[in-house]
Amino acid sequence: MEVTLLSKEGNHVKVALDGKVYDVDVCMLENNVCSIIHKGNSYNAELTREHDGKHYRVNLNYSVYDVDMLDSQAKYMRMRRNKDAGSGNQADTVAAPMPCKIVKVFVKPGDNLCAGDSLLTMEAMKMQTNYKVAEDCTVKEVLVNDGDSVMANQVMVRLNIESPTPPLP
Repeated sequence: MEVTLLSKEGNHVKVALDGKVYDVDVCMLENNVCSIIHKGNSYNAELTREHDGKHYRVNLNYSVYDVDMLDSQAKYMRMRRNKDAGSGNQADTVAAPMPCKIVKVFVKPGDNLCAGDSLLTMEAMKMQTNYKVAEDCTVKEVLVNDGDSVMANQVMVRLNIESPTPPLP
């Protein structure tokens, strides 16, 4: 399960659980207990922070969940590693790794890009990240504009990946 903090104002929190958005009231109590109220129902979760500070064990309703806390940069890098690990190459679509705002789009259809060129800058949780291509390609389609808000996994740009020239015999 993936949990994304979308907004927080006092005890009112908006989170996405595997892409589904929930509005909840959250309050930390004594002894690492967290009180959660959702649609009039109250839940108490016990949070145990592990030694590295980014991993928690959550006890809720007689079930135990292991939760890794990722900031937007860590989540983006994990998504890129997982996507690149499958093929070893740049994917032909660029999707948002999490809900975010598009700060600046640097490309337009037909642009030829080299490995390392930036496509766009996105902002999530007050952090900006540049999305760069991993290999030479051509921009096929740009589906977002400056200032757009996008959801997790929404396709932002489609690319034509350059086929490497086969070696001469």
